[in-house]
Amino acid sequence: MPASKSTASTQTQGRGTPRPWFLYVLRCRDGALYTGVTTDVARRYAQHAAGKGARYTRLNPPQALALVLVCAGRSEALKAEHAFKRLDRAAKLAFLLRHAPADGDFSVFMSPPACGNTD
Repeated sequence: MPASKSTASTQTQGRGTPRPWFLYVLRCRDGALYTGVTTDVARRYAQHAAGKGARYTRLNPPQALALVLVCAGRSEALKAEHAFKRLDRAAKLAFLLRHAPADGDFSVFMSPPACGNTD
């Protein structure tokens, strides 16, 4: 039986640890900010960059990852996405200035996860 939406958010990886959800913001070629949620930022960014993500990013490919926030679960990520999308552009840019890493380094989210646990 396929997993329902309610169980999809509680799927685990490894030793029963809940899978984190992420809110991400992309800077697109047209200057727009695209916002989404995912459990795998690297995979989702690659989908957008390859033209296989959302319809909007097929027409306006991402140029950079502007922000990644770790959320406790799917519900929290969706609520954060909704709140961010309600902000006007100036407020979004101010939020990015306050919360994005100064060096723009999101490599921790772009690397494949390590397999297994070495403790």
